[in-house]
Amino acid sequence: MKPEKYVLSLSGGKDSTAMLLRLLEEKRPVDLILFCDTGLEFPQMYEHLDRLEAYIGRPIIRLKAARDFEYYFYEYTPKRKNPALSQYRGMSWPGPRGRWCTGILKTRIVAAYLKKLKEDYTVIEYVGIAADETKRIKDKNYPLVEWGMTEQDCLSYCYRRGFDWGGLYEIFSRVSCWCCPLQSLEELRKLYRHFPDLWRQLEEWDESTWRTFLKNYSVRELAARFDFEDEWQAAGGNIRSRAFYTALRLELSRLGSEVTLCRR
Repeated sequence: MKPEKYVLSLSGGKDSTAMLLRLLEEKRPVDLILFCDTGLEFPQMYEHLDRLEAYIGRPIIRLKAARDFEYYFYEYTPKRKNPALSQYRGMSWPGPRGRWCTGILKTRIVAAYLKKLKEDYTVIEYVGIAADETKRIKDKNYPLVEWGMTEQDCLSYCYRRGFDWGGLYEIFSRVSCWCCPLQSLEELRKLYRHFPDLWRQLEEWDESTWRTFLKNYSVRELAARFDFEDEWQAAGGNIRSRAFYTALRLELSRLGSEVTLCRR
C-alpha cells in the first residue's frame, strides 16, 4: 500500500489561502503546497505568495509551463477544424469555447505533476472551493465546505491575519489572470482605470494578433467606451439607455471603428 501524501492546490486567492491557513492552524496534514504560475497574475499576487510563504514558514512549490503565454498566443498553431482560420498563426485570445490558456498553462501542468506523484503515493488533494460554491464540488476534499466557510468568510479570515493582496479585493470581485477576456465589462473597467500599465500591455497584444480581445470590441474600443461612459455620466446621462448606445456607436465609428454593440 502506497503512503499518503496530502497536497493543497493553491491559486493564491482568498479561498485557497484561507483553506491553507486554517488547515495549518488546525494542524491537519499538508505535505505539499502547489501553485501553478501562468505568468499572468497581478504583481500583488506574487507579493502575496512571498508573504504567505514567509508567514507559514513552508515552501510553496511553483509550477510553470515550459512555454509562456506569448508563445502560444503568437506562435503555437494547432490544426484547426475551420479552414478559414488556417491562415492565422498562434492561438490568439481564448474564448468561452476555447479556454486554451487554462488547459495549457495550468490544468495540464498540475495534472502531470500529480500523475508523477501518484506513482509513489496515494494523493489526497485539498481544493479551495467555498461553501457557497457547492455546484463546483466533485470528488475531492473541500475543507471550506466542511467548515461552512463562504467566499466572504474566507476573505475576512485572511484579512484578520494580515493578508490584503495589496488591495486587489477592494477593486475586483475575483483575482485571477488579469488579461482574461472572459471577465465581465465591470471587471475590465476596473482594470482600465486602476492598472494603466497592464492595460497598455493588453493593447499591445490585441493589436498584434488576428482575433480581437472580445467578439464585439478591441482593447482600444473598450478604452474608448469606458472614457465615453465617464463623459456621458458626467453630463447626467444613463449608460444603460438606448440613447447612450446610439451615441456610443457614433463615437466608435468616429474613431474608425464599426462594432456590433451588445448590451451587458
